[in-house]
Formats: sequence, structure tokens, C-alpha cells
Amino acid sequence: MRDLITLVLGGGRGTRLYPLTKFRSKPAVPVAGKYRLIDIPLSNCINSGLNRIYVLTQFNSVSLHRHIRSTYNFDPFARGFVEILAAQQTNDHSNWYQGTADAVRHNLRYLQQPDVRRVLILSGDQLYRMNFQDMIATHDRSGADVTIGAVPVASDRAPAMGIMRLDDRGRVVGFLEKPQTAAELEHVRTDPAWIDAQGIPSRGRDRLANMGIYLFERDTLVQVLEKTDYQDFGREIFPASIRSRHVHVHLFDGYWEDIGTIKSFYEANLSLASKEPPFELASAVAPIYSRARFLPPSRIDGATIQGSLVADGCVIGEGTLIENSVIGLRCRIEPGAVIRNSILMGNDFYESPEQHARDAQSGLPPMGIGSGAHIEKAIIDKNCHIGKNVRIVNAQGVDSSEETEYGMIRDGVAVVPKRACLPDGWTL
Repeated sequence: MRDLITLVLGGGRGTRLYPLTKFRSKPAVPVAGKYRLIDIPLSNCINSGLNRIYVLTQFNSVSLHRHIRSTYNFDPFARGFVEILAAQQTNDHSNWYQGTADAVRHNLRYLQQPDVRRVLILSGDQLYRMNFQDMIATHDRSGADVTIGAVPVASDRAPAMGIMRLDDRGRVVGFLEKPQTAAELEHVRTDPAWIDAQGIPSRGRDRLANMGIYLFERDTLVQVLEKTDYQDFGREIFPASIRSRHVHVHLFDGYWEDIGTIKSFYEANLSLASKEPPFELASAVAPIYSRARFLPPSRIDGATIQGSLVADGCVIGEGTLIENSVIGLRCRIEPGAVIRNSILMGNDFYESPEQHARDAQSGLPPMGIGSGAHIEKAIIDKNCHIGKNVRIVNAQGVDSSEETEYGMIRDGVAVVPKRACLPDGWTL
């Protein structure tokens, strides 16, 4: 696969994931206790034998850069790399990226090397496991200029997605972004029998959604970007390619989730902690790679933990109750805390005894979750100081609230921002 370059789009401002993106880019958001979102596409690439990867970044990208530098280092004889292409001024471009397609346009010189024949374009904020060799095989068999990943969905999910229309051979002949009316939905309907004939059980699914995974012939991609000023792949480049190029579909039937909102992030994480998760983190053949942190095992003293994920380096005190939650790295939870249906992202470091003393002198609770705290349906970002008997429970079922120094409610989920300090007895 030395003639294939992968581009992972690092995302824009990530406003729908705010405040988790207040200090970091979307791909750098922690997921499942110990990973970051960027680890998913990069692991899929490595497991598929693709190791020439550029990550395009722009907003709040320092932590993402640090994570990639400390994690993805290849054997020098393999000639593989994961390199950052941050937005920068050049003689040809002096503006910020204006969209996903514009980001690639700014970096065409990295694709126009003589040994590059194909370009795989991925999103940096999706949760799935795919062997891209299967997609490459589909691309070869069809002789396509562009191949796009598609997942079958039921009609009730279609209004939130970009839906494709195919001919009998699997060539994409139409595309509609977020169809709403009955007529629009019918226009992009795919016969379930056709999906069954491809070896994928339709199970009532009769629409094919764009996964945001594109495999381009390099020359096709360069021509489309140089001859247009299109800024977005999903809304502009892909529909334009359908009209002028051979665009083929590659069907995928595994778990796939676009982590674009607080609600989707919250639900995807908690589903990973369930007894029968829809996406299995453990795999003998396709592991998820991340930074090696060399942390000690978690210590659990007389706590009750049900249906949860607990990452490395945690200390969980006696009498603590944890249900259906994700507990991130280095979490310190004092005795008697109750945590239900919540995500604790953990801490980036352990506090020293000197820092504990300074916190106490300043009247701050130590970093972690204080004794007697009660947290339900919440996301607690990293390095937070949650005091004793703090109560973070959205008892009134508020859907959204204004941001304060203590956090905000989005999509019905309470979100406490990074490094927030909630004093003893604070109540939502």
C-alpha cells in the first residue's frame, strides 16, 4: 500500500461538542476512559496495513499534536509515518481552512508526489472498526474513480444523514443531504433485496448513509479540488463527483457512530460500558492503539461497580457506588460517592502532597471526586476538583442551560468543564 496516502480530517471548531472542545479539538476528546477519538481512525489504518498518514488540524490542536507525537512512531525500516499538517500560510494560501475540502486543497503538494496513486480520506471523530483493505478491493473490482463507505440505516434515521441512491451495480447515481419529506425519503430508498444480495442482511434497513469515508484516485481528487472552490466533501465534492465521475459504494455492516454532539458522545460512551456493547473494544486481530502511559493497576477498596469501564491508575474508595459509567485514567474517588450513568474523563497527572497542601490552604477540594458526592447523567472533564457532598443531578430534566464556571447542561447532560472546581456542598 505504498501508493496510498491517508488523510484524517481533524475537524473544525467542534461547537456541537462544546464545552468538551473548549480546550481541545474534536479528535483529541477522550473516549472509553483511556483513548482519544483520533485513535480510532489511526488504529483502523494500522490494522489495515496503511501507515502513510497525514492528520489535518486547525483549532485547539496542541493536545492532539502531543498525543500523536508520543503515540504513533513507526519502525524506520517500515517507512511509515503519522504527521500533522496544521493550517499555515503559504505562497498559495493565506487563509484558515474553510472546510474539509479546502483543508485538503491547502495540502495538495503532499499528494502530488510521484509515488502517490490513491488517497483515503477519513473523519477524525467517528467510532467504528473497518478493514480498509475490503474497501480497496471494492474500488479495484468496480474500476471506480471514487469509492464511498455506506452503512444501511432504517428510514427513521435517514433525516439526520446524507443518503445515497444507487443503480443495480452499486454505482452512486444520486445523493440527498438529510431528506425530510416522504417524497425525498422515497427518492433515495434502496430495495432491501439488493442489500441482502450483497451479503449484508437488510433487517428492515432500506437507506444507505454516507459514512464520510472516501477513497479517491489521486488524479481525480486533484482535478476536482483545482477546478472548483468547493469547501466541503459531503455537501459539495461528493455530489459533484457523482455527476462527472464513476462513484461506487462500499457497504459496511458493523457498528458506526458519528461522535458529533454531546448526546451522541454520551450515549456512545455509555453503550461501551454495557454488558453487551455494540462496539467491542477488545479484539485479537484489530486492537485500538493509544498512548502507553505506564500507570499502575486501579485500586478498588470495597466499592460496588456494575456495568462500567474503569481505566488504569484509579483509586476508588470504600462504599462508592458506580453504575453504568465510564471512569477515566487516574480518577480518585473518595469513599461514599455515587456515580450513575456518567462519564469521568479522569486526570492528566497525580497531584503531589505539596499540591494537596496548597489546595487545602486555598480552600480548594483536592483533584478528584469528593466523599459523598452524587453524580448522575453527567460528563466530568479532566482535572476537575469536585468537593465533598457535591450533587450533580439534573433533577428537573433541563435540556440546556447557560454556561457558568461550573459547567452547563447540553442535550440534557450536565457537563463540567476541564479544570473546574466545585466547592463542598455545591448543587446543580
